[in-house]
Amino acid sequence: MSDVILIGQDGMSRCFWCGDDPLYMRYHDKEWGRPVYDDRLLFEMLCLEGAQAGLSWITVLRKREEYKKLFSDFDFVKITTYSDKKLEQILLNPGIIRNRLKVYGVRKNAFAAIQIVKEWGSLSKYIWSFVKDKPIHHTIRTRTDYISTSPESDALSKSLKSYGATFVGSTICYAFVQACGMVNDHAVGCAYR
Repeated sequence: MSDVILIGQDGMSRCFWCGDDPLYMRYHDKEWGRPVYDDRLLFEMLCLEGAQAGLSWITVLRKREEYKKLFSDFDFVKITTYSDKKLEQILLNPGIIRNRLKVYGVRKNAFAAIQIVKEWGSLSKYIWSFVKDKPIHHTIRTRTDYISTSPESDALSKSLKSYGATFVGSTICYAFVQACGMVNDHAVGCAYR
C-alpha cells in the first residue's frame, strides 16, 4: 500500500492526510478537490484558507460553522459593510481564530472580491481563469509528489494582492485551488480521485 493512502474503518481508501477524524474524512470525501463555481463558496474557502495560515486545516474545519455565522455566511457584499466595532466584537468570539489581521482580512478580501466581480462578472470566472477554466490533474503516488505552490498559485496570489486581498500568499492559494477542485491532488488509489 502506498504511503499516501489510508484505508478507513469503513473500508474506503482515502488520502492519508485526513486520518480518521470524521469531520476531516467528510470534508475529504464530499468537498476537497471537487470543482467549486459558486462565488460565495469560493470566497468562503479563500478566507478560511487564509485563517488556516500557520495552523492545521482541521482547526479551521472545527471552527467553520462559527465563521459562517459571524461573517454572514461569507456574503462578501454584506461583509464590506462591517464596521471596525463589529470586527472587534467578532474578535472576542472563541469559536474562531482570534487573530486581528486575519479577521480584518476577511473584510479586506470582501472589498477585493467586489472589485473582481465588477471587472470579471464573477469571482468564479476570475478564479478559474488561472487554470484556463479546467481542473489540473496531478499524479500523486508518494508524499514527495505533493507540491505547495505552482505557477498558477503564484499568479493567483500576485493578482489577488493587486486587488488588495490579504492572506493570499502562493502556498495559501495552492491550498485554495486544491480545495476548490481547480487542482486534483487526490492520490492515486484514493476512492475519491
